[in-house]
Amino acid sequence: MNAKKLLIIGLVWPEPNSSAAGTRMVQLVDLFSSKGYQITFASAATKSDFSYDFSMTGVIEQEIKLNDESFNSFLKSLDPQIVMFDRFMVEEQYGWRVQNECPDALRILDTEDLHCLRSARQQSSKKQTEIDLFSDTAKREIAAILRCDISLIISEVEMEILKKKFKIDTSLLYYLPFLEQELTAEIISKWIPFEDRSDFVFIGNFLHEPNWHTVQVLKTTIWPALSKKLPGVNLNIYGAYATQKVLQLENKKERFFIKGRAKNAQQTIAKHKILLAPIQFGAGVKGKFIDAMLTGTPSATTTVGAEAMKGTLDWSGFIADEMDVFIDKAIILYQDQITWLNAQQNGIEIINKRYAALHFADDFIAIMENLNLTEHRNINFIGQILNHHTAQSTKYMSLWIEEKNKK
Repeated sequence: MNAKKLLIIGLVWPEPNSSAAGTRMVQLVDLFSSKGYQITFASAATKSDFSYDFSMTGVIEQEIKLNDESFNSFLKSLDPQIVMFDRFMVEEQYGWRVQNECPDALRILDTEDLHCLRSARQQSSKKQTEIDLFSDTAKREIAAILRCDISLIISEVEMEILKKKFKIDTSLLYYLPFLEQELTAEIISKWIPFEDRSDFVFIGNFLHEPNWHTVQVLKTTIWPALSKKLPGVNLNIYGAYATQKVLQLENKKERFFIKGRAKNAQQTIAKHKILLAPIQFGAGVKGKFIDAMLTGTPSATTTVGAEAMKGTLDWSGFIADEMDVFIDKAIILYQDQITWLNAQQNGIEIINKRYAALHFADDFIAIMENLNLTEHRNINFIGQILNHHTAQSTKYMSLWIEEKNKK
């Protein structure tokens, strides 16, 4: 029997050492690969020096072009049973071509996080206004969700927003968090102990606006007060794609260091005592906290930072939105070993109960493989309508660009 074919169309080539989105995509690739799928990863983006190397995984890499009929020929030749779009923008660009050439292929949208939610929170924080979810970005993103057969949602909070605010039928949504290895006693025994760790750490891709904003909060609000109460302690800031505006924040006298890209996020976090992340806006689930818990590193964050991550369990550290409370809690967590060890245990429980791949992987694959596509699409008749009309408008815009590019 021939292996089922999965085509993943990426907005970018995954960079798991640069972002949580890159890690998420590699986890999905590994999951389908473990189930015997023949996987092709295609993208129109340019590779970077940090792009994931698929050469040892059996995954086929394919460069594609935007607004070009060569993609249709590629689709016909590959004839995949499943097509996964990496973020809603990719579905907008290629969805109609997939519909035309592979109408019977299961179409999956990996949302990464709800872009409309992140954008709305960012605007709310910037303008100090109420959050307005119903933006043009939301219209585009929700339309993409409706056009696809299944959308993968990484946050339970986002599941609720989609169901209650946007009235999306639950049959179109599938909760699939990060898929992590279970933390065993053997793994835990290798963690760096409390007494051998030092300093605070923050880590985050600086192309991601919430990370840049968080570093500004650390620089101007948190660290000036915190550093005075913990003399001799440093704050080390790591992150990919640090621009000059980030680098110029370094101040050695203030013990505020900009370290740039971390070669390995988990190894970097593991050396430090506390992850500091007073995140003010964002969406999805934050990979930095997963990495921290996987290395036994407690964290101090905000309600938005920890959103949807712990369920009913206790957080691996502290959650505080008032900055003075945040600072006091961070000091306690840094100095008190018992508090620190309890926080570490909480992290173990969160990973093993809420993110261990064994709880999710087989069920997800079973749902994908046993879905009656005809019945499923008939239930989502609004999606069929959108596909009919969107395919026409997007198709002719794309064909216009295609013709223009030939001249």
